Amino acid sequence: MSSDKSAGGYWKATIGLLTKIMIVWFLCSFGLGILFADAINGIKLGGYPLGFFFAQQGSIYVFIALIFYYGKKMGEIDREFDVHEE
Repeated sequence: MSSDKSAGGYWKATIGLLTKIMIVWFLCSFGLGILFADAINGIKLGGYPLGFFFAQQGSIYVFIALIFYYGKKMGEIDREFDVHEE
């Protein structure tokens, strides 16, 4: 990186991405699995209430999807700020 301005922009983009990902993960794991489980339990997925599914497996699937999303978006941010690997 050529200047402090681009370094600051890089970290701002990185922290922004991490914040968004952590909010989605929190909403799926704690929100849907615990806080809003009673509200969504009327929906069945594979014969089980949706709240139970998110508490047991759904949040793990979302977490894995977020890992791939993070890798893709960080690659884009790295290329944008010219800090990518060759």
